Amino acid sequence: MSKHHKKSKHDLGFGIDIGGSGIKGAPVDLVAGEFAEKRTRIATPQPSTPDAVAAVIGELVDAYDLPKHVPIGIAFPGPIHHGVISSIANLDASWAGVNLPELVESATGRHSAAINDADAAGAGELVYGAAKHAEGVVLLATLGTGIGSALFVDGHLVPNTELGHLEIDGHDAESRAAESARAREDLSWAQWAERLQRYFSTVEFLFSPDLIVIGGGISKHHEEFLPLLDLRAEVVPAELRNAAGIVGAAWTAAND
Repeated sequence: MSKHHKKSKHDLGFGIDIGGSGIKGAPVDLVAGEFAEKRTRIATPQPSTPDAVAAVIGELVDAYDLPKHVPIGIAFPGPIHHGVISSIANLDASWAGVNLPELVESATGRHSAAINDADAAGAGELVYGAAKHAEGVVLLATLGTGIGSALFVDGHLVPNTELGHLEIDGHDAESRAAESARAREDLSWAQWAERLQRYFSTVEFLFSPDLIVIGGGISKHHEEFLPLLDLRAEVVPAELRNAAGIVGAAWTAAND
């Protein structure tokens, strides 16, 4: 682990990933950076109001026999400014203005921290995964329905970057370069790689990353498209895969 990665104050945390269809949680071994027990998933309540989601979070936490000092980290699908949700796309509109850590602490009686879901995945990769020995500027890009981004400078998060929404060639970047665009337009790996090249060349021009980590389910097929990219930065696949968000959220809460 490089010098800018802090050792956690706890050896156990609890991570929760809130999504539009499901809310997932698991205890996390903060030494190894992996689930300490099997993950639990509960369907996102409809309507997905803060109180309804908080009740599910309480249910997830209560499903495990956790010591009272174990902190709760929440990965949330939207920007979070000092714990407060500013806007929301995938959940009920009543989330705007909610202080998420306060909500979770009321529901669980435990110290809580909240982080954007892409930032949480980036933290997981930075501390335990593909970027754990990296120095300088690190970018995690999650290629899925959209493009999620997490940017770190010398181990410090630049929160809430939305680099999937850069306008490139007159288009919202993720509308052409996300994995969903590859599937929707039935692009070959080479055709999709051309779009990724255009996207990452732009990001590289703007931010000069030393390392780019590619996440999302498609990263398991990295041999098909990463070798086709020609960038100055080193480009590597993510290592934690679907565990990254929960692990990164738990680590964030333990170091908050």
